[in-house]
Formats: sequence, structure tokens, C-alpha cells
Amino acid sequence: MRAIIPPYLLARVASAREPHLARAAVAARATLAARPGDLAGRAQLRLTIEDGDTLVAERVPAPDRAVSDAQRREDLPGVLVRDEDAPPTGDAAVDEAYEGLGATFAFFSEAFGRASIDGRGGVLAATVHYGRDYDNAFWNGERMVFGDGDGEVFSGFTRSLSVIAHELAHGVTEFSGGLEYQGQPGALNESLSDVFGALAEQHHRGETAAEASWLIGAGIFTEAVQGTALRSLAAPGTAYDDDVLGRDPQPGHLRDYVETESDNGGVHINSGIPNRAFHLVATRLGGYAWERAGLIWYRTLTSGTLSPTADFAAFAQATLTAAEQEYGEGSEEVDAVRAGWSGVGVIEDAAAER
Repeated sequence: MRAIIPPYLLARVASAREPHLARAAVAARATLAARPGDLAGRAQLRLTIEDGDTLVAERVPAPDRAVSDAQRREDLPGVLVRDEDAPPTGDAAVDEAYEGLGATFAFFSEAFGRASIDGRGGVLAATVHYGRDYDNAFWNGERMVFGDGDGEVFSGFTRSLSVIAHELAHGVTEFSGGLEYQGQPGALNESLSDVFGALAEQHHRGETAAEASWLIGAGIFTEAVQGTALRSLAAPGTAYDDDVLGRDPQPGHLRDYVETESDNGGVHINSGIPNRAFHLVATRLGGYAWERAGLIWYRTLTSGTLSPTADFAAFAQATLTAAEQEYGEGSEEVDAVRAGWSGVGVIEDAAAER
């Protein structure tokens, strides 16, 4: 299971003793105790006008979405309530999930030519209203699953496109060969989901690298929380600083790498290092981040040569190779990738020379 809320954050909420957070504490403890079980293409016609008066028809990839309602139980998949081409239901969680799945599909299709998460046009499935006050959203290997939050700390997860795309990107990583969910490979796994989550939101909004917030999970906290989001790619460690949640623990440089046995070796914490590396690359190149920086990261992930046990240094070298293959040695893209990884202490300039 790949979840958006890390266990250390839930543990802080679970230990809260403030009376106004009683419901949140109970919800966090229940979420930590839950053990969701692992569960093991369409096209549409597009009409365009060319040469002034010629009507051209072509078939283009289209999403195949299926949103189910768990009805506050922890049983999957739940009851199907909205499938492709069905009208809005009026249930905010259902309709937000449906739109988020579509926006994520459009991002991967338009930016990278990828047809759905599996690359073969597979169904995009989601379940909403999972459990009672369930404080998380996760990818279980087959579908996206959303809790409603406790209403005191977490306000729900379908309202954030970056959360939806983050979890679906775990599926892209799995279908591309996977990265072990432990230590540095696990942190890279989380970082890739943050990168594509942020890019999907930017693509949907039409934002450049300079205009984007680079936040993951903006809007899922209630107004009582002192924080803007779960994580910041631009400035790891600054997303929140709250009396209950504590301070965002993410480092942005390898010298501050956190050695821990919890959180699968700190996968949600140390992902801040490759996250910031990507942000440095994207902002140095400018423009729409998915067009060059994002393409390099996507090519690296889907090349078929990335080891499931790749550490930060191996992944950095793989992105340099991908940049060289895509843009040529000595290109500004290669220089930007080298500067990004050097900026977070993963490589030295001399070590990156080919």
C-alpha cells in the first residue's frame, strides 16, 4: 500500500490530547490500525479543422474511469456510483475523484503519450468514503482509495489533484518496473509520485515552473492546522509547523539525510532531497516543467534500465544519461540536471562528467 499521509504524521495526531482534537486522535489511531488488503483502452473521436475547411477525424486516447463508494466501510471496491461519461452525482468526493482521475490521465497522455497508468489504456478505478473518518488516501495496486478525513486535522483528500496524481503515479512506477519501498529507493518512489503529482496539477492549471506552488496536498488540512500542504518540492521542511503535527521533517540536502527505521527507512521524509533536485532542474530550465525536466524524469523511470534498488546517486546518473540521450551532451538540459543533483549534494560536478 502506498499512502499519501506518512505514519509519523498520523502518530502525532493519534497522540493529541487536546479536547478539540478528540475525534481526530481517534480517527488517526484507527487509520494506523487499519490494514487495507492488496487487490491484485478507451479512445474518443476528435474532430479538427485543417487548412481552413477540411474536417479531420482521429481517434485519441480517452480515460475509462470508475468511481465506487465504500459507504464508510473498509471493504473494496464498494458500490460503483459513477463510470465514464456518466453525469456528476452531486457527491463532492465522487465528482472530485472522477475529475482528478481525468486530469491525471490527460497529463500523462498529453505530456508523455502514455495511455493510462498501465500504459495500455487500463481502467482508472477509485473508491471514496473509505472507512469512518479515515485519515489517508492510498494506491493499493489496483485502485485509488480515499478516506474522508476526520474534519479536525484532515478535511478530505479528493479536493487535491496533486494527491490524486501522486497516488496514481505509484501505479506508473509499479508498471515501469518498480522501486523497492525502503530506504533511498523508497524515497525515490515517493519523490517520483510527488514530482508527477505536482506536474499533473501544473499541467491542469497551465502553470509554468515559475508560477507553480510546488506543493503536494494543498487544501487537505483544515483551517485549524498551521500549514499549507503536506510537502513542498521547492522548500522541503517548510510545508507545515503546527503544535499537533510538529514541524515538517523533510531535508532538502543529502547532508541532512535522516537515518531511521520507521516509515520504511524514511521514504516520506528523505524524498525531500530528490524533490528539491527536480525543482532546481525545472526552475533552471523554466517554461512548463513537464516539457523538459518532467520528460527527463519520465524517460528515466520508463527506460527499463533503472534498478529497483537504485539509490539517489544511481538515479541521478540515470537522469543525466536520459538527458544526454534526449537532448545531447553539453546541452542546457544536461547542465541543469547536473546542477540540480549537485545542489542537493548527491553528485559532484566532476563525478557527473562522462
